[in-house]
Amino acid sequence: MMKILIIEDEPSVRVGLSFTLESKGHKITTAENGLDGIRIFEREGFDIVISDLRLPGADGIEVLKSIKNISPDTGVIIMTAFADVKNAVEAMREGAYDYISKPFEPDELLIVIDRFIKHKGLELENIRLKEEIRERERFQHIIGTSPAMQRIFETIEVIAKTDSSVIIYGESGTGKELVANALHNLSPRKDKPFIKINCAAIPETLLESELFGHEKGAFTGAVQRRKGKFEAASGGTIFLDEIGDMPLALQAKLLRVLESHTFERLGGNESLTIDVRVIYATRKNLKDEVKANRFREDLFYRLNVLPITLPPLRDRKEDIPLLVNHFLKMFGEKLEKSDLAVTPGTMDMFMEYDYPGNVRELKHSVEMAATLCKGTKIERWCLPAEIRGDGETPDAVISVFDDLPLTERVKTFEREAIRRVLEETHGKKKEAAKKLGISRETLWRKLKEHGFPVSPSDLEE
Repeated sequence: MMKILIIEDEPSVRVGLSFTLESKGHKITTAENGLDGIRIFEREGFDIVISDLRLPGADGIEVLKSIKNISPDTGVIIMTAFADVKNAVEAMREGAYDYISKPFEPDELLIVIDRFIKHKGLELENIRLKEEIRERERFQHIIGTSPAMQRIFETIEVIAKTDSSVIIYGESGTGKELVANALHNLSPRKDKPFIKINCAAIPETLLESELFGHEKGAFTGAVQRRKGKFEAASGGTIFLDEIGDMPLALQAKLLRVLESHTFERLGGNESLTIDVRVIYATRKNLKDEVKANRFREDLFYRLNVLPITLPPLRDRKEDIPLLVNHFLKMFGEKLEKSDLAVTPGTMDMFMEYDYPGNVRELKHSVEMAATLCKGTKIERWCLPAEIRGDGETPDAVISVFDDLPLTERVKTFEREAIRRVLEETHGKKKEAAKKLGISRETLWRKLKEHGFPVSPSDLEE
């Protein structure tokens, strides 16, 4: 239903139009002259105004200009005699949606009104999509409409504006780095450096140098002075991922740096002052790490100022269809497969699985499905075996392998082989690596590549 104002000085036309439009469910108000029409519009506001071009008090062009000045989104349809078509064209230049020449059949006007309604619907949808894109860009493509994720977005928006340290808790694959990106890009430091370092990925002997830099000759191989990550991030943000894996000795130095905002390069005596915001992330429960004497209690309380805890995907399953369609569009473009869609039965399988690897695992699963499907529909046989709930590789999948490029064929077979061996060894990585004939380091790297949940302790199992 549209709220429509008819401005027409001819009583028979005014009554006839009112009857026709009311019979279609629209709410109609009428005015006999231009000035009354403007006053009524100022008082009430309308979705559509249908105005004659020649009116007493104020003509149709004046009415149009007044309405557009008050409400640019209102659609104005001008009624004009055939001889005044030139003036009607002028009305279009001034912002009228359309004009209709008298005499006309009621259906002609209804067609114009329906066209305007569709036009407004497309405009609103376009606005909604642009807003959605802006929202995703603001939050670095963190996707979710569940209450849990809405609370995360609200928290990010509030604490991004502060300069306090933030620690992000969450299982592997929940999107901790995306949250760190959003916190930096929504902060006053967004135009300054954003430096990332994974504390679990760098050997203990090199981590101190990576963080704080070193002087020439500080150790064997230190042939020149090198800036550390803290120095490189000056004025901006540093993201220390997997802080729970930082060695205890280095934790003590980090605490001193956080307290004093100064540090020395490895092998140096010069005290350097830093201005950085620090964001931390960990998949571990740091309270448990403190109790186990693997994490300093004083550092824990220094870090745990503004905590954000990301929910695992199994606790926000209502977001899975949104994520699946997002990744499907992403990989559809990459693979030049347009119009990819998931069948209802396949979506049910996506929804039923618990995703120990969280969003990262879902992303890799959608990539596999998009790669394997022949048509535009993602069927159940395209999914990884763990999501299908069986250990078999269907013949349909085998036949599709023949159509894949060699690199994709190898990648898909490799992931399936690793999954099967992990099942056989009940998740024991050391035993799995031996069975696969690769080192534990190689297995750890391939687990990460294929979206399996991993941790540095896997190297020691």
